[in-house]
Amino acid sequence: MVQTRIKPHDQQVAERERRAEQTRVFRRNQMFGLLIIAAAIFTYWLIRTKPGWILPAGWWRF
Repeated sequence: MVQTRIKPHDQQVAERERRAEQTRVFRRNQMFGLLIIAAAIFTYWLIRTKPGWILPAGWWRF
């Protein structure tokens, strides 16, 4: 059975702020994780690709 009691306003505000902070930290960590995955994919692609495809001969004269 769920208890339905009215919480004091200060407690509600504190819980809301704590939840917002937890969400912010979660999103930040999620973004760092996605950046790490993207960097790993890019590094793998860079290693596995032929060097001539990345910097073709004469690219500096463009």
